[in-house]
Amino acid sequence: MTTVGFCGLGQMGLPMARRLVAAGYDVQAWNRTRSKAESLHGATVAASPAEASAGAEVVITMLSTPEAALEVIAGDAGVASAIASRATLVEMSTIGPAMVHELHRSLPADTAMLDAPVLGSIPQATDGTLKLFVGGDPEVLERWRDLLENFGTIWHMGDLGQGAALKLVVNSTLGALMTALGEALALAKAMGLHREQVLDILAESAIGTTAKGKRANVLSGSYVPNFKLGLATKDMRLVQGAAKSAGVELKVAAAARQWLDEADAAGLSELDYSAVITEILDERPEPGKD
Repeated sequence: MTTVGFCGLGQMGLPMARRLVAAGYDVQAWNRTRSKAESLHGATVAASPAEASAGAEVVITMLSTPEAALEVIAGDAGVASAIASRATLVEMSTIGPAMVHELHRSLPADTAMLDAPVLGSIPQATDGTLKLFVGGDPEVLERWRDLLENFGTIWHMGDLGQGAALKLVVNSTLGALMTALGEALALAKAMGLHREQVLDILAESAIGTTAKGKRANVLSGSYVPNFKLGLATKDMRLVQGAAKSAGVELKVAAAARQWLDEADAAGLSELDYSAVITEILDERPEPGKD
């Protein structure tokens, strides 16, 4: 039985780890809030990332920010301090390629690493239909393909860091589309159009997937998070940082980040990222509808 260390049992990590337990893997789980690890029935609860990693053949990290990944992997009692010789770290957080390479440098020389951020949200993490963007040695990927396919479909993007790079490309479009939808609704509101009818029309337009997917949130005023606005804000910051490093100017991404920053500052960070629409419309979500 393969032993898997799993660090980070948030909205995405917990259902992913459950899939590994159900598939028969021996999971050693760590989460900053211990009760989350204790809720993963069938797994061993670890007191630290190092304890989760000790003796594991592969360690998976699914964390919220680059700073969290750096602490959990390279910090005191982190993964790097205990990961076994010839084991593999699979870093699945959205942290950007620069941080992937920094984390790789913190690992023992004989430790392999893949970066494998995912596209999808809680439903896809639960039913195993995520898209995994993997960077790293193809031989290492083949070693862990069966395990990773428990989460969804694998796209090998190239060398280490290329999975993280592709995830930023994808998320740059998510920020742009959601804020574009908000601005379209703001224009419709200013011109006296009926919001439900506007959403019907937008659902059949080029922005249809976004309009359909967030229609219920907009009409109900309820923004229960599938992907938290605070994380979307972080991702757009990473997009801009990567673009700057690459010498590329992204004006649309900068505008999307500005809207998300304003929504974050307004206290909407724990809501679904579509709540940025309420900031654009100057309509706060109703109390209790989060």
